[in-house]
Amino acid sequence: MAQVAATRLIDGAFASNNPSSGSLQRKLKPLSGFTPNVLAQAEKKSRSRLGAVRVSTQITAGRSTQEVVPVSPEDVPKVEEHVQNLQGIQHLGDTSVGMWSKPTVRRKTKIVCTIGPSTNTREMIWKMAEAGMNVARLNMSHGDHASHQKVIDLVKEYNAQAKDNVIAIMLDTKGPEVRSGDLPQPITLSSGQEFTFTIQRGVGTADSVSVNYDDFVNDVEVGDMLLVDGGMMSFVVKSKTEDSVKCEVVDGGELKSRRHLNVRGKSATLPSITDKDWDDIKFGVDNKVDFYAVSFVKDAAVVHELKNYLKNCNADIHVIVKIESADSIPNLHSIITASDGAMVARGDLGAELPIEEVPLLQEEIIRICRSMGKAVIVATNMLESMIVHPTPTRAEVSDIAIAVREGADAVMLSGETAHGKFPLKAVKVMHTVSLRTEATIVNSQTPSNLGQAFKNHMSEMFAFHATMMSNTLRTSIVVFTRTGFMAILLSHYRPSGTIFAFTNEKRVQQRLALYQGVCPIYMEFSNDAEETFANALSLLQKQGMVKEGEQVALVQSGRQPIWRFESTHNIQVRKV
Repeated sequence: MAQVAATRLIDGAFASNNPSSGSLQRKLKPLSGFTPNVLAQAEKKSRSRLGAVRVSTQITAGRSTQEVVPVSPEDVPKVEEHVQNLQGIQHLGDTSVGMWSKPTVRRKTKIVCTIGPSTNTREMIWKMAEAGMNVARLNMSHGDHASHQKVIDLVKEYNAQAKDNVIAIMLDTKGPEVRSGDLPQPITLSSGQEFTFTIQRGVGTADSVSVNYDDFVNDVEVGDMLLVDGGMMSFVVKSKTEDSVKCEVVDGGELKSRRHLNVRGKSATLPSITDKDWDDIKFGVDNKVDFYAVSFVKDAAVVHELKNYLKNCNADIHVIVKIESADSIPNLHSIITASDGAMVARGDLGAELPIEEVPLLQEEIIRICRSMGKAVIVATNMLESMIVHPTPTRAEVSDIAIAVREGADAVMLSGETAHGKFPLKAVKVMHTVSLRTEATIVNSQTPSNLGQAFKNHMSEMFAFHATMMSNTLRTSIVVFTRTGFMAILLSHYRPSGTIFAFTNEKRVQQRLALYQGVCPIYMEFSNDAEETFANALSLLQKQGMVKEGEQVALVQSGRQPIWRFESTHNIQVRKV
């Protein structure tokens, strides 16, 4: 039985024919939980194979000084002790993997953090980046351009001085939100009480409030369920007039100013990109952000419109569609096909659709994105309790683990880091839970039709074989890219080793920060391939990402040839 994180049996006559292959044999420390008899039988079986060699190859851990903190120091044992306790436990039905993997320091699943009043200072952005933030999200529903400009400048300052880390910038549009108006003070409403929503401006009394959407009365029908803030309060529509909707309180609570409103099972008949959104998008173009997260996308036409605008602006910004409205579900395939990725925005999705459908839709959206080679982010309520508490609920911990196991590229924090009391702890919990979960995933399954997404490009075949090589030899992968294409393709095959993506384009480096398993590194390319390879491996070694004597798989492929003919693709295994 081989330890998953450290050893791998390789059957092949090439080992016995190589005189130096004996140097690859290394002594293995007996694993706790296994009797000497079992180990002896396993060793006997391995030796009975022709030329079988036991190779021990350590997966490199980047930033080895990074602390892996437990979810709750009070009631969870240290990670090392926990791993030791799990050693010897076999995966049921899988005798080829007889050991839980020991967590490695380099996390593959990325973390998107929303920046707000709790984290918009230089000190906090630096600390968040070191704690594990990969993407800084700007929520355009809050703040103004001046406050967001400050955050963008701070992130760019961090990227300019960081040696082995980079933070991408995502601008999240407000979208066509329906909100209640201002109230002089919060109103406490009880079940059975009557309350009115009106399209008249400036109304805010104990029994009525304005709505910012003129077609609100036309969109709702008697019997519809109206939800406030995704279900924190609910009302049933009893009657309506030309300018008002009269409701009965079903689930009461405290109604505050400018609350988000949804009608169960319906989407507002508003354009997906509002005038405010276009102003914010132009702001993003001027500041060269990396991603747009577009709210309430209902069909692919919205994505094409935005991409055409960006093309005319000569802006290299990728579009992430937020799946959060009932109207988007029938058009999932066309919407995701048109985009560069998707976000499972579970808050509004759970308000407009039955809440029991949300986990099924999450799994389906992740599956579709994986099959199409698109990035996918799971968002909303992941560590909601940590807005006010220093420790998450166990259900929230499981929620993160499920998203990681389902194959999400990234998981997202919203209010937890925007205005929460414990933003750094929230990031550390997300880092630790993702890391621990990844350690139990061995050679994750590749979507069967992934090749169709890349139109059977030759690079797809080489990405597949590079992944197989990484998984078999337990090596990291080194790739050189000017567009990010090959690194993204490798990411979707989910190799067991880290993908070190070297690029001479700063924009590409920042964009790759979103993709699972990719460690993007900026480096000037030489005209000489061997010189560039040597410089890259030397840089990795100096920064502690690989060790001397370690093997790496070097891939030369992609849409734009670098140091090769267009018809030539290759994979090499090199020793550092």
